[in-house]
Amino acid sequence: MYLYSMERITESASPHRHLETWSVHALITAMNREDATVHLAVEKALPQIEALVTIVVSCMERGGRLFYIGAGTSGRLGILDASECPPTFGVPADWVNGLIAGGDSAIRQAVEGAEDDAQLAWSDLQACQIHSGDVVIGIAASGTTPYVVSGLEACRSEGIITGCITCNPGSPVANSADFPVEVVTGPELVSGSTRLKAGTAQKMVLNMISTATMIRLGRVLDNRMVDMKLANQKLVERGTLMLMQEMGLTESDARTKLFEAGSVRQALLNGRKAKGAS
Repeated sequence: MYLYSMERITESASPHRHLETWSVHALITAMNREDATVHLAVEKALPQIEALVTIVVSCMERGGRLFYIGAGTSGRLGILDASECPPTFGVPADWVNGLIAGGDSAIRQAVEGAEDDAQLAWSDLQACQIHSGDVVIGIAASGTTPYVVSGLEACRSEGIITGCITCNPGSPVANSADFPVEVVTGPELVSGSTRLKAGTAQKMVLNMISTATMIRLGRVLDNRMVDMKLANQKLVERGTLMLMQEMGLTESDARTKLFEAGSVRQALLNGRKAKGAS
C-alpha cells in the first residue's frame, strides 16, 4: 500500500462555494473561466513536453513503441489518444498503446482496487512484451496513483525510458519518470474532480505528444493526414479533396485514384511516378 503525505493541489478545496445554489448560467460561466487557465498551465510545461516528445521520437525511430499507463480518467484519456493514432496517421495498432488499471472493462466502469495494485501495471506491460526500446508514459493527475508509480519504477529498473503527465508538482509519479511533465492546474470547481481542468490539461498534452511525434516520424505531409485510413465517407471525401487540390483532378478521377492507391500518400506517389515517366 502506497501512502503519500505530499500536498495534492488537485485535491485542495475549490474556491467556489455552495455550488448547489448556483444557476446553470453561473455554473457554466465559472467552469469556462476555470478552463481558460488550463492553456497557461500547459504553456509553462512546454519545455518538459518538448523533452519528452524528443525522446519518444528518437525511440520510435529506432523501432520502439509508446505506452500510456493510467487509472480512471487518466487511463481513459491515454487509451483515447492511443486508439486515434492508427486511423489518423495510418500507423500499426501497436505503435501507441493505452493501458488502464483494471483492463478494458475499466474503460466504461470503475474496477474497484485496480489502481491501488502495485504489481498490476508491470504485469500489464509484460503481457505486451515491453522491452528496453520502448517508452512508457504514466498519466496521473494526483501524481500518486500506485498503478502508475509502481509501473514507472519497474520500467526504470528494467532500463525502459519513462515519462509522465501529472498535475501536482514534486509527486511520486514525477520522481519516477525520466521525463516528467507537470501541468499545475490548481483546485477544481468541484473539489478533487480531476476529470475537469486536470483532465483537460492531460488531453492537451497527449494531443501534443502523439501529434508532434507522428509529424516528426513523417506521418503528415505539409499539414495533411495523408496516411489516414479511409474508414468512412467523411474521410474518403477528405482524401478526394486533397487529391483534387494537389493534383488538379476532377472529383471522379480523384476518387478513383484514391481507391486504387488505398491512401492519399500512395496516390500522390503514383501521380509523381506517372508524371516522371512521361
